[in-house]
Amino acid sequence: MRIAVCAVAALLGSSPVRAATEWQVRPFVGVTFGGGTTLVDLGGAQGRGRAKLVTGLNGGFLGEIVGLDVDFAYAPGFFEVGKQSLIVSSSVTTLSGSVIVGVPKSRTVYTLRPYVVGGLGVMHAQADDFLGGLPVTMTRPALDLGGGVTGFLSDRVGLNWDLRYFRSIGGHELLQGDSLSQKRLSFWRANMALVVKFK
Repeated sequence: MRIAVCAVAALLGSSPVRAATEWQVRPFVGVTFGGGTTLVDLGGAQGRGRAKLVTGLNGGFLGEIVGLDVDFAYAPGFFEVGKQSLIVSSSVTTLSGSVIVGVPKSRTVYTLRPYVVGGLGVMHAQADDFLGGLPVTMTRPALDLGGGVTGFLSDRVGLNWDLRYFRSIGGHELLQGDSLSQKRLSFWRANMALVVKFK
């Protein structure tokens, strides 16, 4: 029995899939756009389709085809429009874990590597208005779906372009002061990242 276990461990340790697995860290900057919400949006930022700056960090591992990704992003001023906005401070924060399915690494050694990604996480949104009479807050489970491409400039450093759709899910509140119905928020995020690879 011990011999069998040792043989399986040795086989897995030397398998091509394990050898092909790489860890990546990707700090990024991008924009959110195409937002929609039932939250009270005094500035109308999402209704007007205003793009908002977002920064964050994601990373994880990717094997020959499948991998896992953890993504954190922060978008300040999400509900604000211009200097005369009724909203004095606002933000949206997301944290998610996702599965990545990429084109086999062996076929994209010298070119861009496309992938699709999908997962679940948490979304937190907040906004404070000028008079302080209608603060907005929401913390919800959320899903994200999207895809992108990664290309390397060297053995360790590359660039990544990523497009994802985020949407809050769940919630069973009745009509509330900071929402027109059940609390909902969705938006797209496009970003570019610096990729650092570790093996």
